[in-house]
Amino acid sequence: MRPVYLAAAALVMVATPALADPAEFLTKAMKGDNSETTLGHMAERQGASAATKRFGAMLAADHTKARAQALPVARRHGVSPTTAMADEAVTEQHKLEGLHGAAFDREFARYMVSDHEKDIADFEKEANSKDPADIRALARQTLPALRRHLATAKSIRA
Repeated sequence: MRPVYLAAAALVMVATPALADPAEFLTKAMKGDNSETTLGHMAERQGASAATKRFGAMLAADHTKARAQALPVARRHGVSPTTAMADEAVTEQHKLEGLHGAAFDREFARYMVSDHEKDIADFEKEANSKDPADIRALARQTLPALRRHLATAKSIRA
């Protein structure tokens, strides 16, 4: 039986993809910053509660700053800047456009919790990767703001 387990383990190791290209991380980070800035401004305009409006302003400011920090790193690695948003954020934007008041606040907070949980996992993985030091440093530098955003989104959701 042991050879079967070893063969299965070898198959799993072969099927496991290699770490993503650092360019993918940088592009995804810029799209995330674009997304959070856009959705943050939307929350400032459409949010019902003062907390949602403040959170939207925080997102827009922090992710504008994060994008400015990511751009030189991206350029050093030959990654072109993008103004695109993440696909799932575009979908969420369309969903939020039809909501107002408390319904907007609930959906916005729900999405921000989910999105920031994913972002934190991605940035932690990058921070501990074997990618170039400046990309790892960018990920580490961004994590405190992402964690603060997650905590704020959870408090608004509650």
